[in-house]
Amino acid sequence: MSRHTAAHSSFARQALGRAGTAVSFVALVAASLAALVLIVVPALTGSQAYSVLTSSMLPNYGPGTLLVVKPAPFESLNVGDVVTYQLESGRPEVITHRIESLAADQSGMRTLVTRGDNNDVADETPVTEVQMRGKLFYAVPYAGFAANWLGNHDRGLVGNLAAAGLIGYGAITMIRGLLARRRAAATPGQDDEASRQVSA
Repeated sequence: MSRHTAAHSSFARQALGRAGTAVSFVALVAASLAALVLIVVPALTGSQAYSVLTSSMLPNYGPGTLLVVKPAPFESLNVGDVVTYQLESGRPEVITHRIESLAADQSGMRTLVTRGDNNDVADETPVTEVQMRGKLFYAVPYAGFAANWLGNHDRGLVGNLAAAGLIGYGAITMIRGLLARRRAAATPGQDDEASRQVSA
């Protein structure tokens, strides 16, 4: 093997090692962001995640969007806020629409008139405080498809397993990156030694 060939082989291995490290780093960052946005922040803020199932909030929040909804004082909600509320108090079915106007019922209690961004008319029944689940904190496009796929499974357990998996994946990725860098650093010396032996 000539010195030129050995050097070329060493350079190729170093380039592959760096590329592998870069890909691992990007994957680690993506996994960490996913864990932060989908698991950690909602848990720390007491928020709840919901999946958009209909097109009533297009073009901003289409089907498959994951909405992270944070509890908010009813009196703090204003026109333009996107809120999630129960269709009937105490029942699990919820809807997410935008507040179009403020109103009051016959007893003078505050109510909210809501409408889907893609709907022509306001919702038929004003929303009361007891129905309110919270105000939109942030939305993640397409992430709701995964939640829909989970269906009626124990999402708390799945969330914990996902968090553990992402942390484990991050640790493995970091270890592999360190090992790849050490191999890349050790390779040039070995190639030079092999080259000297062949030349001799």
